[in-house]
Amino acid sequence: MAQRENHLLAAWIVAFIATLGSLYFSEVLKFIPCELCWYQRIFMYPQVFLLGMAFVRKEFAIARYTLMLSVIGGTISSYHYLIQKVTFFRNTAPSCGIVPCTGDYLNWLGFITIPFLALIAFIFISIISYRLIKMEKEGNIR
Repeated sequence: MAQRENHLLAAWIVAFIATLGSLYFSEVLKFIPCELCWYQRIFMYPQVFLLGMAFVRKEFAIARYTLMLSVIGGTISSYHYLIQKVTFFRNTAPSCGIVPCTGDYLNWLGFITIPFLALIAFIFISIISYRLIKMEKEGNIR
């Protein structure tokens, strides 16, 4: 498989695992998503379909859109993580619906929360998308 195809497949796998994890937390473990979690889902879930279709059709230009979606989603994840972990942000956080955005259902190793996991996925997809854009500009067709 060509290098660009591998990049698309890797980005799709990350988006797919992130989506499955999100659905596992809400549908199996019955964690009710807060408002910021819903916004993060809005920017992650479509990427499963976009990257999957792009992989099948070999449409590498999708990277421009997945980069944009991931940067916005990652920004939301970063803010969400900050209001969970940094006292200043937690104290100034707006009210966030039925489930408070400052709460965390899981706290693995003292720092891994659901928004942190989403942020990692958004970062991976952003890096892969950026590399795809860079390959296209350099004319790397492998």
